[in-house]
Amino acid sequence: MIIALLTLVAAGIVKGAIGSGVPVIVVPVLTMLYDVKLAIAVLIAPNLFSNLLQVWQYRHHLLPLRFLAVFSLSGGLGIVLGTWGLVVLSPTFLSLGVAASIVLYLVIKLARRKLALPFATAERIVLPVGLLAGVLQGAAGMSAPASVTFLNAMQLERQVFIGSISVFFVAITCVQIPALLSADILTLERTFYSFIALFVILAAMPIGAQLGKRLSHRWFDNLIMLLLAGIAVKIILDAVL
Repeated sequence: MIIALLTLVAAGIVKGAIGSGVPVIVVPVLTMLYDVKLAIAVLIAPNLFSNLLQVWQYRHHLLPLRFLAVFSLSGGLGIVLGTWGLVVLSPTFLSLGVAASIVLYLVIKLARRKLALPFATAERIVLPVGLLAGVLQGAAGMSAPASVTFLNAMQLERQVFIGSISVFFVAITCVQIPALLSADILTLERTFYSFIALFVILAAMPIGAQLGKRLSHRWFDNLIMLLLAGIAVKIILDAVL
């Protein structure tokens, strides 16, 4: 329980600093401690309300509406497909899916550090990227390997990135809630835990916002990548041994 609480605090700090990172940090740790379904359910309230807050804060700094609409709608479709996988696949397979998502995220993060994606190119591939991000979010609780890296590659200003990724997260969470309810994954008990997680993350976000003004994003990136690499190894070992 203490590890889970500290993980939520760390996730809130990172969220406040760089505008994303909660699922990337929380889902692997809760998967390691409990299981994927609980991890995804617990993050419903934080994903919805913390991102609604950031949409409002950065409402004047967003990518074009048409771009965000295609990104979000395709992500919603991916959520439905991913949630179906969450229901039918075994816990071990789902845990390995989380580990694979972490590895994919780390590989893309390392490969794209000098990658620049022009807006015209991003417009052409936004639909399949959104679909993939939704599937990853629905099945493994982590859309970041597709969604965050996609917008990061566009080399957006910090305010535009935070506002735009928050719109996407709010949209896919609104689809994910009924999908999880219909699959009996978002129970009353898990909803209660989800709101506790929300309050912890919201309390930590102002700390991250202050740190984000003093420390570079690269510092946060390196710390998260180191943490995720260790978690991925632990999940894989637990699943195969």
